[in-house]
Amino acid sequence: MLPKTMNAITIARAGGPEVLQQVTRPVPEPRAGEVLIKVAFAGINRHDCGQRNRGFGPPGATDIPGLEVAGEVAATGPGVTRWKSGDKVCALVNGGGYAQYCIAAETITLPIPERFDLKQAAGLPEALFTAWLNVFMLGRLKSGEWLLVHGGSSGVGTTAIQLARLEGASVVATAGSAEKCALCMKLGASAAINYRDADFVEGTKRATADHGADVILDMVGGSYAKRNVAALATDGRLVHLSGGDGSTEFCVPVAAIMAKRAVVTGSQLRVSPLPLKIEIVRQVTERVWPHLGTKVTPVIHTILPLDQAAAAHALMETSTHLGKILLAMP
Repeated sequence: MLPKTMNAITIARAGGPEVLQQVTRPVPEPRAGEVLIKVAFAGINRHDCGQRNRGFGPPGATDIPGLEVAGEVAATGPGVTRWKSGDKVCALVNGGGYAQYCIAAETITLPIPERFDLKQAAGLPEALFTAWLNVFMLGRLKSGEWLLVHGGSSGVGTTAIQLARLEGASVVATAGSAEKCALCMKLGASAAINYRDADFVEGTKRATADHGADVILDMVGGSYAKRNVAALATDGRLVHLSGGDGSTEFCVPVAAIMAKRAVVTGSQLRVSPLPLKIEIVRQVTERVWPHLGTKVTPVIHTILPLDQAAAAHALMETSTHLGKILLAMP
């Protein structure tokens, strides 16, 4: 029998990690096409920190952050046929992940892969969906091409490196320390550039024999605008996950984009329409799921208990972590 209440983390107001508070909330009820997941682990993402800094999310979003969870199905709403109580699943959710129970759409809930446990599965949905959408669906990376990944040691970065290698592409990664660069190389990057002491444009040209990157996955934005285009190959695709922090003035290098016939695009996964997310699920289920646990495995940095969500956010914002930070439910 389901409890009536649960522990959850809410955003009390806009601010730093200290504004995250543990509260007691009613256990939500799944509506038509939804499942209720008893959460074992939830993933921390940069988007969560952004929502906390603003004090709000997209219109209608819950004040409970968290975009990815893994656990067991506790209940199903009307019309749900794929899942039953007790099934072990992971899911991309539209907020609400920092809680003992969370609602997910049936269509973007996925089975726990073989060779995986719930901890690993909690590090999958956001990073995997983000990397697949931006590198392959928008960036159109193909076998034999070069991918440049900024933030190669992040959750999305480590996933993107492994996916590119799975699909037969080569990778150059940037990261901020020797340890992070070593992780990128271990995951399959052909070159890793410490952006603190080397120019990634020159490093990319050197690694690719002056060809440049066919696709760039950029999580920095801002001051990287001109250098990203300089690092692109002719007919390259530059895909943005961040517009920058707004503190750095930059000029979009239109003439250079035209000269290289470059495509510049980007995305925000959370506000993407459900049909797009369903298509991502279809593609990753077909192309990636059979290789999870062998050729593609989330890198987990650390796991903290739910009541230490503020510490988890503080760690995320130091950028010292390698891979995913997770919360464990009580």
